[in-house]
Amino acid sequence: MKGDCVLILSGGLDSTVLLYKLLEEGRSPVTLTFDYGQKHKKEIEKAKATSDILCLENIVYNIPLERIFHGSSLLSGGIDIPEGYYTEETQRSTVVPNRNMILLSFAVGLAEDRGLCEVYYGAHMNDRTIYPDCRPSFIEAVSRASQEGTYNNVRVIAPFMDWRKSEIVKEGARLKVPFENTWSCYKGGSVPCGKCGTCQEREEAFRIAGVKDTGVM
Repeated sequence: MKGDCVLILSGGLDSTVLLYKLLEEGRSPVTLTFDYGQKHKKEIEKAKATSDILCLENIVYNIPLERIFHGSSLLSGGIDIPEGYYTEETQRSTVVPNRNMILLSFAVGLAEDRGLCEVYYGAHMNDRTIYPDCRPSFIEAVSRASQEGTYNNVRVIAPFMDWRKSEIVKEGARLKVPFENTWSCYKGGSVPCGKCGTCQEREEAFRIAGVKDTGVM
């Protein structure tokens, strides 16, 4: 199936639900997954598995950001991932500098190369406080820059920009997303730790949504 847009598919909950939503709308995304030196490489396996199940083209691209950036706990060799619920003070250490700008640049380039006009990613409302590159002003600015810098006027779109995580979970349940094929934990283990900010945020979202999380053992 020929792709008609590009989706950054991390293997996490948000981008996977977005993928199923795009498919319901009749789209056929080319999924782009990044190995950027993150500790939680399990998410890459999930992205590959999801793309295979849905018979979609999945491109995995390696950008070794851990060789350049040394201040993020999210990257291999960095400090320990903080535990506890998200606060700006504890979770700021998980910020990979300018990560979404870097990844979106590759995604926009892929779209331009394929003659496509849209790039999607799963930024949502809960991310705004901690991550500057998930805020509406960033999304609008990077989309304008992308359109100015491409012949195809490639737009960057974040459909969940004004959605809470619990709303994404509800949408995933409606779409019958297999949540066991998603990964959220930032630690590099084989099972979710249940203690880091992303694990706790996920647990809270499923609890508020009233949905069973089949991705937690």
